[in-house]
Amino acid sequence: MVITWKIIQTDYVIATGFITVANWTANAVDGVYTAGCYGQCSFAGTDPAIPYDQVTELEVLDWCWANCVDKDATEASLTAQIVALQNPVTAAGVPWSN
Repeated sequence: MVITWKIIQTDYVIATGFITVANWTANAVDGVYTAGCYGQCSFAGTDPAIPYDQVTELEVLDWCWANCVDKDATEASLTAQIVALQNPVTAAGVPWSN
């Protein structure tokens, strides 16, 4: 299974370059099975630790994981979703169409 994290959008203060909000996604793929989730993190402060035009996606993800996203729990949830897809306990249909 491959889990991919992405920052899809940030909001920032033009005057300071401080990122105030980061929108993220996490997607898991295991063969034909996929699961995903998304969220938003808000940050407080007035000065950017890194100039806006030099911030990397991984740095913003690290801020999210350190402040508002439980990375391990999110990845465990995605794994559980994939396992549920691989091992369904219910189905839909009509018995007379078989």
